[in-house]
Amino acid sequence: MLIKDVIAHMESLAPLAYAEGFDNVGLLVGNKNTALTGVLITHDTLEEVVDEAIAKKCNLIVSFHPIIFSGIKKFNGQDYVNRVVIKAIKHDIAIYATHTALDNVQHGVNSTICNQLQLTNCEILIPKKEFIYKLTTYVPVKEAENVRAALFDIGAGNIGNYDHCSFNISGEGTFKGNNESNPHVGQKGKLHTENEIQLNITFEKHLKSKILQTLFTNHPYEEVAYEITKLANTYQKIGLGMIGELETPMSELDFLNFLKDKMHTESIRHSKLLGKTVKKIAVLGGSGASAITQAKSSGADVYVTSDLKYHDFYQAENSILLCDIGHYESEQYTKSLLYEFLSKKLPNFAIVLSGINTNPVNYF
Repeated sequence: MLIKDVIAHMESLAPLAYAEGFDNVGLLVGNKNTALTGVLITHDTLEEVVDEAIAKKCNLIVSFHPIIFSGIKKFNGQDYVNRVVIKAIKHDIAIYATHTALDNVQHGVNSTICNQLQLTNCEILIPKKEFIYKLTTYVPVKEAENVRAALFDIGAGNIGNYDHCSFNISGEGTFKGNNESNPHVGQKGKLHTENEIQLNITFEKHLKSKILQTLFTNHPYEEVAYEITKLANTYQKIGLGMIGELETPMSELDFLNFLKDKMHTESIRHSKLLGKTVKKIAVLGGSGASAITQAKSSGADVYVTSDLKYHDFYQAENSILLCDIGHYESEQYTKSLLYEFLSKKLPNFAIVLSGINTNPVNYF
């Protein structure tokens, strides 16, 4: 097995196209064609994590956070990022990061928080926009089913809880090939009219190259006419944060105790208590100040996230209880999610869960 085989599994769980534009995800260090000896799962890639990978004979580290986030101009070992990368390269250890790609999937970081809090009726808090594209093409009636099926097979036509979705219009296409043409139907140099199906089918934008390759491979025409259009629809199954409901409503103080227990956090920084009954909960693992407005507009009673600054708490505006449980604490179950996923995909291979707590924050 090669490192790229593990990457393929990771990207079936969290395609890199799902990541936010500011992020740095994927294979950060190493050669994907290297033979795999073992996989170490970690939350952060630190020097001691690389040492653990060496000791456990794992030459691929799958990390939630990327060790390289912004550009590096010098490799001189002067900071922890430099030292990690240098040590990894020296020992032929690859590093792969998933970060916001996993944040944005339906069964990713935020679903683990929802599971811990035993929330029901969970939905994406901020669905992705401009992520759905539409392919329009024109196929002879006899070959339309074959082309449509091939596109369905690679994931086109999936909309929310539905698949095999398309829209088809019957019509007539006309064309005349020149002397160098090789028409599938009709004769070169003669105007031809063909009964065709206008096939319209949606797809996620990261599938574009695969969609076109499949179209060209399965379409019978020498010259394929097609259009690709970006749609305004939001994609309800991909996006940041989640919102769900407690099975049994509780008071704010009871919820804070419940939250502290379930998320194993040392402390909770929160906005003013409002004396409301808590039922609807919005969550976003990691830094979530940017989603306060969406949490409020969703009708949530509580928003659970981390890294809120002093002035962020003013945005509660007596309409929501903001809870900062700590960055690491909000994402702490991500390691187990990745471990369980890869262990199922590679049951006969060494998948190791790191024993190192990489949380840089301590409490007194």
